[in-house]
Amino acid sequence: MPNAPKVILHNDVTEPLAKRLLSRFPQVNLFECNSFSGLKNAVADFRPDAVYSVRFTYDEPFPRDCLFSDGGPKWVTNAGVGVDHFGKWDPTRTTVTNAAGVAAGMIGEYVIGGFLYFTLDFPGMNADKARQHWDATRRVAPLSGKTLLVIGLGNSGQAIATRAKAFGMRVIGTRANPVPMDGIDEVYAASDLIRVLPEADYVSVSTPLTPTTRGLIGKDQIAAMKPGVIFADVSRGGVVDQVALHEALQSGHIRAGVLDVFDPEPLPQDSPLWHLPNVLISPHCSAVHDRWEDDSFEMFLDNLDRFIKGEMLNNIVDPVRGY
Repeated sequence: MPNAPKVILHNDVTEPLAKRLLSRFPQVNLFECNSFSGLKNAVADFRPDAVYSVRFTYDEPFPRDCLFSDGGPKWVTNAGVGVDHFGKWDPTRTTVTNAAGVAAGMIGEYVIGGFLYFTLDFPGMNADKARQHWDATRRVAPLSGKTLLVIGLGNSGQAIATRAKAFGMRVIGTRANPVPMDGIDEVYAASDLIRVLPEADYVSVSTPLTPTTRGLIGKDQIAAMKPGVIFADVSRGGVVDQVALHEALQSGHIRAGVLDVFDPEPLPQDSPLWHLPNVLISPHCSAVHDRWEDDSFEMFLDNLDRFIKGEMLNNIVDPVRGY
């Protein structure tokens, strides 16, 4: 790799990122692209060696073809974790990396915070406050002693588990490679999911969206859950069957839902999920915090140093597994 690679920064705001990059790598030949529509021409004309890309809008399709067709860059890095918007690519021609782990701690806090929102009945307390009603019979429920099932024990899943253990929960989980893990009481194969679902008082989904995980949580899996379970989804829209989920939330089989991802996004205004009082809805923001972009870009800069030196990159994504 030449000492002065050509790099495209693809984001709606790139100026501060460009300054950081050039202060560390002044030799880099840099191009800034601030739109989806302009990326195709930018790649064709500039012929970059590497592209740092952010999916900064859902209002138009992501222009993935220009990144992975003939003449595309050798390396594409996604500022986030999920790469389902990239589709499939040839890893012999293009190396894809992501920012896995950059916001895992924040996602862990989000999930536990969502559980507490319902176990402490903050909605009910706020309703009482609005009515200036003092309910001396009110009770709260502990997380301690309850069982949490984490579906997908990657960086985010492990961060959720760590925080759950701090609250005294028993934590079990599923993953493709079921080996013992620190902080997890029991680790099961992904194929064991339907068998272990009935054990859980709480379920958190943090698996990436891949062909094998699309529709992973459907009617059968929801029916297998313990009645009254509290359910959190911080995976990707498409992993969970939203129709089946709505039915279970409406019936009370699932007591409450902490939902950060949807299919499609943004969640349409006519979605019945908006009207359920036992659902907490957030706009795919569980990983978004004040330092998220800075931390993600720092990971990219560290990888750019490796790229220039011809070293192995961190966080390489397998296009078959999707992570």
